[in-house]
Amino acid sequence: MIRIFNDKACYINGRLVPLSDAPQHAPKTGEKPLGMAQRILKKHTISTTEGRYAIRFDELLSHDITYVSIVQTARASGLDRFPMPYSFTNCHNSLCAIGGTINADDHRFGLSAAMKYGGSFVPPNMAVIHQYAREMVAAPGKMVMASDSHTRYGALGCLGVGEGGGELVKQILGKTWDVDEPAIIGIYVHGEPQPGVGPHDVAIAMVTALFPDGWAKNCILEFVGPGIASLPMDFRLGIDVMTTETACLSSVWQTDETVRAYLDTHGRGESYKAISPDEGAVYDKWVDMDLSAIRPMIALPFHPSLGIAIDDFNHDVYDHVDEMEKRAVKLMRDQYKSVPNLKSKIQDGGFYVDQGVVSGCCGGLYGNLATVAEMLRGKSIGCTGRNYSLYPASQPVLQNLLASGAIADMVAAGATIRTAFCGPCFGAGDVPGQNCFSIRHVTRNFANREGSKAAQGQISYVALMDARSITATMLNGGRLTAAGADTPAMPKSYSFDPTIYAKNVYHGFGREQPDIELTRGPNIADWPDMIALPENLLLTVGTALFDKVTTTDDFIASGEPSAFRSNPGKMAEYTLRSKDAGYVARVQAIRELELAREKALADGSDVPQAVADYLAKAGLGAEAAKDTGIGSLVFAIYPGDGSAREQAASCQKVLGGWANIAGSYATKRYRSNCINWGILPLVTCDAVESWDIATGDMVYLPGIRSLLAGSGEEITATVIHDGKAVQRKLSLPGISPEERAILLSGCLINYYK
Repeated sequence: MIRIFNDKACYINGRLVPLSDAPQHAPKTGEKPLGMAQRILKKHTISTTEGRYAIRFDELLSHDITYVSIVQTARASGLDRFPMPYSFTNCHNSLCAIGGTINADDHRFGLSAAMKYGGSFVPPNMAVIHQYAREMVAAPGKMVMASDSHTRYGALGCLGVGEGGGELVKQILGKTWDVDEPAIIGIYVHGEPQPGVGPHDVAIAMVTALFPDGWAKNCILEFVGPGIASLPMDFRLGIDVMTTETACLSSVWQTDETVRAYLDTHGRGESYKAISPDEGAVYDKWVDMDLSAIRPMIALPFHPSLGIAIDDFNHDVYDHVDEMEKRAVKLMRDQYKSVPNLKSKIQDGGFYVDQGVVSGCCGGLYGNLATVAEMLRGKSIGCTGRNYSLYPASQPVLQNLLASGAIADMVAAGATIRTAFCGPCFGAGDVPGQNCFSIRHVTRNFANREGSKAAQGQISYVALMDARSITATMLNGGRLTAAGADTPAMPKSYSFDPTIYAKNVYHGFGREQPDIELTRGPNIADWPDMIALPENLLLTVGTALFDKVTTTDDFIASGEPSAFRSNPGKMAEYTLRSKDAGYVARVQAIRELELAREKALADGSDVPQAVADYLAKAGLGAEAAKDTGIGSLVFAIYPGDGSAREQAASCQKVLGGWANIAGSYATKRYRSNCINWGILPLVTCDAVESWDIATGDMVYLPGIRSLLAGSGEEITATVIHDGKAVQRKLSLPGISPEERAILLSGCLINYYK
C-alpha cells in the first residue's frame, strides 16, 4: 500500500515523522539540515542566488535517436570539444530496419563525433543507455544528464536528469542547467515484498498513487527507510527508473552495503559514498510505502498510472474491460475504421493476452531475467500463437545469463532472446497485431507507442506488468495471472566482466582528434535557418487538442519516425500524425506565407498578395508584414507528459510553429524543449477549459518581442474564433532572463551564434 501525505515531514532516527510531531532538532554544524538531493545540488551549482541552482553535470549520455541532433546543434553553436565525459549508446535505432542505410549512417556519425570531440561510443546493441550508465557511470553524489526521460540513477545515490538535447548542448558549451529550488518528497520505505511481487509491481503502485493531479510534478523523490535494505540492487533500479512516470524531476535513495557491493562488482568500488539525509531534514510532502502490502499489479492502457491489482482486475474483468474499451473509443475519435472488441478476449471468466515482452531499462535487468528463467525451467509456454520476447539490457547481463544456464532454460521453454534494445518500449520492435493485447515489463504504455499506426486504422494495446506475472501468464496459456507465492526470489548479486566494455567501447574523453571529418550519410541534414522573434505574431491554430493529457508521443510518435531523427525536415512530416492527420499540410501552408514575407523583406519588394490577404483576416494592413511574423501554434490542455525528446518541439518549429497555448505544462523538460526551439510556452490566465478555440482560428500577439525584452509576463492576445475577435490574457510565468534571450533569438542555435 502506498499512501500520500500533503503535510511536511522530518527525517528523525531513520524514519519520516510528520513535522508537527517531530522534536526540534539542533544541527551539529549550525547549518540547516539538508536532504540528499539538496546536498548534491549545492555541490554542483555555481549559482549564488538563494533558491536557484545553476548546475554543471559530471557526465552526459545520449543514444542514437538524439546524439546526431545534439552534435549538429552544438556544432552550429561553436562546439570544439566535449568538456566532460559524454557517452553515445546505440540502443534505439540499432535495429536498422527502416530507411535503408540511415540508422547505420547515424552510428558511423556517432563514432566519428566521439573521436573528433572526445566522447565515448558504445557499439549497437551492446547496452541500453541506462544500463550502461548504471554499470559504468552512475555513483553516489554524482549528477548525470542524459537526453532520455528515464535518466534515473537514484538507487545508486546519483541524481539523474533527463532533458531534451538543447539542455545537453548548454552543458557541452559550458553553460548551466538552471532550476528553481524543487520541492522534495520523502518516500518512507518499509516492509518486505511478498513472494511474486517484483519491482514493476511496486513501480506501478507508486505511479498510480503519485502521478494524478501532478502531485509529484517537477519534485525530487528521496527514498529512505528500513525497507530499502531488503531489496536487491536490481529491484531498486527497477523501481527507480519508473519514478519518471510520476512526472518528478529526479530521484535519489539512501546508499548502503548493497550499493557498495554493486559498485565493487563493476570495478568502481572507490566511487562509493554513504548517502543519507541529515538528521532533521524536512520534506515538503511525504509518502508511506509499505512493500508488504503491495500485490502483483497491472497498468491498463493507456497510461502507467492506470494501475490495479491483477486479482482485482480478474475479479471484475468484464467491468474493467468495458472501461478499457471506452477509453479506446474516446482516444480513437475518427482515426480508426472500426471499434475494437476487447471483450472477445474474455473466455471462461478470464482475460487472455496475445503477447509478452520483458525489455529495456526496467525489464531487461539480470535480476528479472534470472527469475524468469527459473520460473520457466522445465516448462513450456506452448504453441498458443503467443510469443514471449526477452531482451537482456546489456552484453554483460547476457553473458551472465549464458554462464548460469538461464538462456537455455528460457529458450527450451519457448521464449525468444534478443540483444540489448529499447525498441519494444517505443514501438520499434515486437509490434503487436491489430487489436492484440500485449503485457510488457517496459516503462510506458501510451496509445500507439507500441508501434500501431492510427492513421492506417490500426490499434493494439499494451499493459504494464512485472516480469514475474508476465511469465505466470504465459505459462497459463495467456490467461492473465498474478505471480504466486511459489515465485522464486530475485538473486541478490551477479558477476560482471569489465573486459566487454574495455575491449569494445571507444573511450575518447580527453583524446579529441579535431582533424577527423564527421561521417555524414545522406539522411543527416543541418537545421534550417530560423529567424529572430518578430515584434508581433499572427498565428493560426494548427490544431486544438482537448485531451486531458497530450504526450510527447502525440506530438511526434516513436517507432518509424525515429529513423529520421537526423533529418529535421523529414522528421517534421510525422508531427502530430496520430492526433491530427491534417496538421502538417495545414501548417506548411502557413509556413509558405511566412517564407514569402521574409523573402519580400529581404528583397525590399512588395508584400505578396497572399500574405496581405492573410494579415487582413486579422484586421491588419499589408504594412504589418514588416514586423509581424506569420506562423502556427498548438492549443492543448496539458501537453508534454512523457519522453524528453526535443523533437516534440523542434518539429513544430521546423514547420513554422511559434507558440503553444496550454493550461499548464506536464514537465519541466518539455517546457525547456519548447523554449530552446523558440516555441513560446504560453499559459492561459483563466481556466483553459473555458476557451472557445478551434483548429484554424487565429491568435494575434501584439508586442510579444517588447514583452520579452522587458520584464513583463502577461500579454493580451486577440483570438479570432467563428469570425469574432475576443481578447484573452496569456502568460509566460517564471520566464528567466536567459529564457527570454533564447526566445528573442528565435531558438537556442541563434542564441549561441
